[in-house]
This record gives sequence, structure tokens and C-alpha cells, in this order.
Amino acid sequence: MKFTNYFLHTRQRADRKIIKLEWIEKVCDNPDHQSRQEDGRIRKWGYIPEMGKYLRVVLLEDNETVHNAFFDRDFKQ
Repeated sequence: MKFTNYFLHTRQRADRKIIKLEWIEKVCDNPDHQSRQEDGRIRKWGYIPEMGKYLRVVLLEDNETVHNAFFDRDFKQ
């Protein structure tokens, strides 16, 4: 898994430190939903039962590099 510097920086925040890399990988490999942004980045959502929340992972256009990951309070399926 590759990461942007932005992801590595934001991952230091308290609310992001709890996000496990295995959860990000799970969402990337088997998303419940995904969409492409106008800038080409790819959003993927997956439910994390341990947290009872949906995790949103934003990938760059290469569909490999993680740019952002956070629990999305607004996601509705």
C-alpha cells in the first residue's frame, strides 16, 4: 500500500490514529460503495463492525495510493 504525504501527516491526528491499516486495506479491496471524484480520485466506503461506522478511503487516480481515510458520519447506503 502506498500513501501520500498528506495521508501520513493527517494520520498523526488523534481521530485518525485509531484507523487501522488493515481496515483501509479491507475497504480498498472490498468496498461497499465507490465513486470517482471529478478530479479522478476514487472514494471507497466500507463498514467497520468494530467501530460501528463507515470508513471512507480516498485513493489517487492510480487506485493504489491512499490520500485520505476517515470515518464518514454522513455516509448512507
